[in-house]
Amino acid sequence: MKRLNTLKDIRRFLAKVANDLDEDQITEGKARTFSYLCSILSQIVKDSEIEKKLDELEKRIEGGIK
Repeated sequence: MKRLNTLKDIRRFLAKVANDLDEDQITEGKARTFSYLCSILSQIVKDSEIEKKLDELEKRIEGGIK
């Protein structure tokens, strides 16, 4: 399985899952499982991006106060 590190990766993976399901290469249950996991993973990626931006802002603020 491919690494899903970005929202773009997740989008591409879900598009492949949809195509595979349409071509009967995977079961509906497997597609549903992948979709659920991608939903959770996409939220984690978003939260990580927000956390990174917040950390950068905090460093800037702390640097300006000194």
